[in-house]
Amino acid sequence: MNERARYGDVFAEPEFRALWLAQLLSVAGDQLARVALTVLVFQHTHSALWTAVTYSVTFLPWLIGGLALAGLADRLPRRDVMVACDVTRAVLVAAMMAPGIPLWVKVCLLFVVTLLDSPFKSARAATYADIFTGDRYVLATAVTQTTLQFGMVSGFALGGVIVAFLGAPTALAVDAATFVLSAVLILSGVHARPAAAPRAASERAPVAEISIGLRLVFANRQLRTLTLLGWLVAFYVVPQGLAVPYAAQFHGMPTAIVVGLIFAAGPLGTAVGAVVFGRMVDPPRRLRLMGPLAVAACAALLLCLFRPGLSLSLAIFIASGACAAYQLAANAAFVSAVPNHRRSQAFGLANGGMQVSQGLWFVLAGAAAEAMAPTMVIAVSGGIGAALAASLALSWHRWHGRATTRP
Repeated sequence: MNERARYGDVFAEPEFRALWLAQLLSVAGDQLARVALTVLVFQHTHSALWTAVTYSVTFLPWLIGGLALAGLADRLPRRDVMVACDVTRAVLVAAMMAPGIPLWVKVCLLFVVTLLDSPFKSARAATYADIFTGDRYVLATAVTQTTLQFGMVSGFALGGVIVAFLGAPTALAVDAATFVLSAVLILSGVHARPAAAPRAASERAPVAEISIGLRLVFANRQLRTLTLLGWLVAFYVVPQGLAVPYAAQFHGMPTAIVVGLIFAAGPLGTAVGAVVFGRMVDPPRRLRLMGPLAVAACAALLLCLFRPGLSLSLAIFIASGACAAYQLAANAAFVSAVPNHRRSQAFGLANGGMQVSQGLWFVLAGAAAEAMAPTMVIAVSGGIGAALAASLALSWHRWHGRATTRP
């Protein structure tokens, strides 16, 4: 694990290149759709709460997907799962473009599209672990997280421009096309592998499978702490859930463009942080810095108490996102501690909780923003997150200290 890998080692692998490019395309397209729908809802309702509810729809399906669907990527060939999810999502997004379709139907279709995100991402994460081991896996994770953030930055930023000047249907058309291209890249560039789980796992009742996965993740102190560190994301990405009402307080620029900038700021910081953290920090130190960076990612938002202007707000969100690069170490430690035949399910459960916590917290933040300024809501979210992060950091420090001194 201490052997240092290089970016050339990662990109030399053809399978990784196919997955990497597919991820970049689909993530950028997803953010276009998110910007389009949140702006449409705010224009129709002028409500921070309903805008936050719409944005949360892109996270809440993970409650179902993370529990019930993520395990499909262990019981079925992972490449097949990814391709099937991409093709289905392309069809559903294309259906959103039908003339005269009600806004609530579009939101429901978005719910189903996001539901399929769980088995897809679980399969992709487990496939990375099939391809790489050791520090090559860590660096590959850094590259994929950077790609995720870059795709979100470009998708959100371009989404604001496209929605402002070309309209929401164009954004949805681009999203559908990215799913098709992703399916083609995966089918042609990723090797077919048999299902990772033994046949007996496929014969168990779904409830029994879910129960086994929950015990695996939450009965183990190491996995439980790493999972909860991952779930802290809800507290420091709350500016995205309040992006539209937050942007409405600034005048002189089209709201859609300001929304795109706010959406992009955090992912931009995380992209930069992932490069620095993954390439320039050695593996043992990553684990030591994980807790302090988790605290800092949330605490940075306390600066919103001073009601900063747009430029300073973006700088705060970028700094918070940079500290969120601690998720790289948490992800790598989590995946390495889970057996291969349970890897997709465990990842789906952990990531599902991460997505659901964001969705629920966005709804609460949107409700709070009906009664107080978005800047205050964001600052309070950061303070709560920082307190929880400090507790988890202390728990991780105690466990990791005992684990490293154990003979």
